[in-house]
Parts: sequence; C-alpha cells; structure tokens
Amino acid sequence: MAESDKAGRNASPLHLLSDGVNKVTEGALFASLLVLVGVTFLQVVFRFFFTALTWSEELSSFLLVWVSLLGTAVAFKRGSHIAVTFVLDRLGPLARRLVQTLVALLGLAFFGIVVWYGGVMMGSEASQVTPAMGLSMRWIYLM
Repeated sequence: MAESDKAGRNASPLHLLSDGVNKVTEGALFASLLVLVGVTFLQVVFRFFFTALTWSEELSSFLLVWVSLLGTAVAFKRGSHIAVTFVLDRLGPLARRLVQTLVALLGLAFFGIVVWYGGVMMGSEASQVTPAMGLSMRWIYLM
C-alpha cells in the first residue's frame, strides 16, 4: 500500500477538513492569479491604445492583496513558509517539539487577533465605498 494511501485512511477528520479547505484555497489562488494577470494585461493595453480602464488599477490592488493572503495560507499549510531553524536544529526532540508547539500557539494567537480586529475594521469602514468600482468596503474586508 502506498504511503499516501496509509496517510489518507488514518487521517483525522480535522486533517481531512484542512486538506479540503486547502484544495479550495489553491483553486481560488489559481483563479485569482489568472484574473490578476488578465486585468493587469488589459490595463496596459487599454492605457496605451484606448481609454484607460478606471476600475482596473483598484481591482488589481485588491487582487494582489487577496493573492498574497491566499498564497500565505497555502504556504503555511505546506510548511513552506520562510523559517529560521538554526536554533531549532540544535535542540533535542522534546525541546524542539515544545518550541514548535509554542510557535504554533503564537501563530494561532496572531491569526485570532488579525481576525478580531479585521472584524472591528470591517464594521467601522463598512459604510465606505471604493472610489472606482463603487463596491462597499464591507465586501473588500470580508474577502
């Protein structure tokens, strides 16, 4: 039996959920990158040959932030985010596991703070609209 088959059969429901969410995130990341490249290309073409698209720069900015955050989530899931491990590599197995757990808990606390204050910001800025596209900032912050 292949190693991935063993891992799939013994995976906890939380790991299966995490893998499913990651697949959706990767799909959204791919689609967002395609739209970002397309809008940016159209922006250049229209700026040189036609009348500039007034909404394209704003959409590109929002998509760039969106793609960055989605990419960060995918990298975090894969464990491919940047890390400085020279101290961790010198620790014993128990100490290494404790430090890794502490780092994970600190990351969870940080993400919790970001979500909390993101909600606060969304509530206070929801009445504003984007200048070019006329969208409620509630949707921008929600994404």
